[in-house]
Amino acid sequence: MSAPTTQLTLTGLFIYPVKSLGGISLPAAELTPQGLRHDRRWLIVDERNRFLTQREHAQMALLAVEPAYNGFLLRHRQRPELLPLYIPFEATPDKTLFISIWDDMVWAWRGTREADDWLSEALGQPCKLVYMSDMVRREVEPELNPAGLLVSFADGYPYLLATEESLAKLNAQLAEPVPMNRFRPNLLVSGAPADAELDWADFSIGGQPFRSVRGCGRCIVTTINQDTAQKSPAGEPLRTLATYRKPANKVLFGQNVTGPASGRLQVGDAVVVS
Repeated sequence: MSAPTTQLTLTGLFIYPVKSLGGISLPAAELTPQGLRHDRRWLIVDERNRFLTQREHAQMALLAVEPAYNGFLLRHRQRPELLPLYIPFEATPDKTLFISIWDDMVWAWRGTREADDWLSEALGQPCKLVYMSDMVRREVEPELNPAGLLVSFADGYPYLLATEESLAKLNAQLAEPVPMNRFRPNLLVSGAPADAELDWADFSIGGQPFRSVRGCGRCIVTTINQDTAQKSPAGEPLRTLATYRKPANKVLFGQNVTGPASGRLQVGDAVVVS
């Protein structure tokens, strides 16, 4: 396809240090083989070492993530008696265990007992916090990954890209507009026509090469208010998205993307579509 005539700009960079918890907005971020540095390297698992997400545990939305020195704080939005918990961006190697995430089995480092206890109290069930080190190789879906690219504890790909215009188009059709945090992108772009990102193939951000793999099929998490953990009784925004973004029985919003194994991005970088 021909390149857009308007200027495209990277307007947001987001990491989600713990899978399925809140995100942190960054002015700049380093690229790693698994995606943005510190993105989804921590994971909450149950007693059987199976991963937990908001799909089955909407109350995870109540665990706010706030930046801190060399790490982040977890804070419960509705339980002030639970003092904020500090977690470093990187774990110290100690115990390891095998955990399951979707169809993958990977090994992870154990977090602290303090973190396990805090999360178990906050979520009302026994759980553990585990960390993915740089030595772990969890590969992107094989059929779409001839180069053996890697991914963190994200669902399937190292980056998720969305555009401000696609959200504006959706919100124009909703009785109650939703914020971008319902869709949890890593890369936010402005200047493109709404839905244009679904047609992108190769593109660059700040001169760094990226490739769109496929549109991101959305799930019930998009219907959960990230401040209150309440689900939309009308099933929005999925219901409205399904009226115009549902090819092959998947409701799409945003693009799954692969990128370089190293480099740096910053908000304001130019985005160029090949």
